[in-house]
Amino acid sequence: MNYNFDEVIDRKNTNSVKHDFHGRNGMPDDAIPLWVADMDFRTPAPVIEALVKSGEHGIFGYSETREDYFLTLQKWFVDNYDWEIHPSWLVKTPGVVFAIAMAVRALTGKGDAVMIQRPVYYPFSHVIIDNERTLINNPLIYNGGTYSMDFEDFESKIIVNGVKLFILCNPHNPVGRVWTKEELIRLGDICLKHGVTVVADEIHADFIYNGYKHKVFANIKPEFADITITCTAPSKTFNLAGLQVSNIIISNRELKGAIKSEINKTGHGQINTMGIAACKAAYEHGHEWLQQLKVYLAGNLSFVRNFLAERLPRVKLVEPQGTYLIWLDFKELGLTEAELEKLIVSDAKLWLDGGAMFGEEGKGFQRINIACPREILEKAFLQLEAAVNRL
Repeated sequence: MNYNFDEVIDRKNTNSVKHDFHGRNGMPDDAIPLWVADMDFRTPAPVIEALVKSGEHGIFGYSETREDYFLTLQKWFVDNYDWEIHPSWLVKTPGVVFAIAMAVRALTGKGDAVMIQRPVYYPFSHVIIDNERTLINNPLIYNGGTYSMDFEDFESKIIVNGVKLFILCNPHNPVGRVWTKEELIRLGDICLKHGVTVVADEIHADFIYNGYKHKVFANIKPEFADITITCTAPSKTFNLAGLQVSNIIISNRELKGAIKSEINKTGHGQINTMGIAACKAAYEHGHEWLQQLKVYLAGNLSFVRNFLAERLPRVKLVEPQGTYLIWLDFKELGLTEAELEKLIVSDAKLWLDGGAMFGEEGKGFQRINIACPREILEKAFLQLEAAVNRL
């Protein structure tokens, strides 16, 4: 089947967080929404068929996964990442952020230090601060249009602050880095040395651009697996976020037991009935759709890259290695944060994720979701160009 990613689908009045709540979020009604990380593409046809079949059955009682669900997951990870998981390692949750929050609560106490690497996905900060833990930042180094890790600062802050937990974002949201095996080994060895547990958010792993390869952190060394909670989900890959199903992989029995105990305290039991059906269908039958999508996204990225070079040279693309989220550097425009916000929202009529929400290091940047029909992306960048030219 050939999928048409150019089709513009009206998502208004569908309770879409992305499209239906402009006013509630202080955005003009006509602002083009390219912010939250869900796609404006229909999920693969086999997934829709599985959901329709489930809906036609008409009974939506308590649900649980059977062995065939796990076997589907196992095959996906073996085929794509050469990573063989065991049934006893699987913990299912309604989302990755929920799983991260459970890890923070289960593996640290109030006041304990939890480390992140800003600018990074902002819910990381929320689950640390809202659970009364101490947030420690190991800021990424931005140099020459790309990002790297500061390993000396990483180890120093672990020692000084007694860091117990580190949240790894790989591929990194929003800067688009796909960390190399060498970088991950250096990072992991430091964590092993100082007894730091790692929560690896790998939700964007299926979106890697040509020339790069995702390495599952827990699969690099057996010692890394023993200290790691790996967070995965079909939600980003197949546009299923609203169905609330994530698959968390934990091989260490003590870590898994602690997190399961914390989940039990929330009263959360079974996962979403439709999410089970969608996840299984996506991983079994969605490969062709995903391959076509990745080609289309590479085309969208190429459009942005060329548009900026030819028509908006003062706005710099931080070249992504993975994810469908791009990170743009607006600092050459010389605007304050308030002026940049006005340029984006009021003048260009765009709804993006301002860089400052990812941490102080994100000031002067904007995150843009390019998982939309090219017609919409072109319109957005033409509006941005017109707004910049009016400065």
